[in-house]
Amino acid sequence: MEASAKAFFEACETGKGWEGCKQYCTADAVFSAQSEPLAEIKTVQGYTDWMAGLANTTMPGCSYDLKHFSVDEASRSAVFFAVFIGTHTGPGPCEPTNKSTSSDYVYHLGFDETGKINSMTKIWNAPWAMKQLGWM
Repeated sequence: MEASAKAFFEACETGKGWEGCKQYCTADAVFSAQSEPLAEIKTVQGYTDWMAGLANTTMPGCSYDLKHFSVDEASRSAVFFAVFIGTHTGPGPCEPTNKSTSSDYVYHLGFDETGKINSMTKIWNAPWAMKQLGWM
């Protein structure tokens, strides 16, 4: 579980999309976030593809600073706390602003009995990042 969680996180955060992440997930893995830009995304596939667009098109060269990672075998879950760092230089929700963000976020990953990710929750203060980027 630990190795899969780390590999999934790396693939997701570096813009590999569903193709780079699906080996670690169930086909119907669900996604949730109480965050405006992500509210309509309901699957891990949808989220990883959204991240691919962000990382490869809207903010090429973006990165993360992992602050914490833990696994709880008993609850079959993993938690990541990181800081997303990026500059809006490519096509996106508006013309490139060339402004940057440094935005905290947390992922909770749930695993099924076979060790595959079957759920993902993102905790993120989207308005903070969107204001830094000049999107609102």
